[in-house]
Amino acid sequence: MSGRYFEEFTVGEIIRHSTTRTVTETDNLLFTTLTMNPQPLHLDEEFAKNSIYGTRIVNSVFTLGLVAGLHVADLTLGTTVGNLGFEEVVFPKPVLIGDTLRVESEILETRGSKSRPDTGIVKLEHRAFNQRDELVCRLRRAALMQRKP
Repeated sequence: MSGRYFEEFTVGEIIRHSTTRTVTETDNLLFTTLTMNPQPLHLDEEFAKNSIYGTRIVNSVFTLGLVAGLHVADLTLGTTVGNLGFEEVVFPKPVLIGDTLRVESEILETRGSKSRPDTGIVKLEHRAFNQRDELVCRLRRAALMQRKP
């Protein structure tokens, strides 16, 4: 497994993940319609041309899911017990169709679990940037991680 165990997280460490992802029109269309979100800012180019963005913007919940996934291979694949929650999610700039996102993660805090001695809690901040190095999403979350066997 490529995920880290609780003991392998170091507070203050910043990990720049090598996997990047270009967001396609199909991503936006399928995600938006699968989640029953008829917002024309995501689906209707003619409507969106008259918005403050001048074009369609990618569904922010898709962006959140992508940011929550791009780090998995490096940090939590096979070693996470569960996601304990999202503390803060912000979208400083919209993601546009065709943007390529990269993610970096910072380890904010670690502590052993009081109720599950074989686990620990890791607080992380994931930051996503587009190809213009603009911050498009910042996500703070807590994960319950396995300790080394």
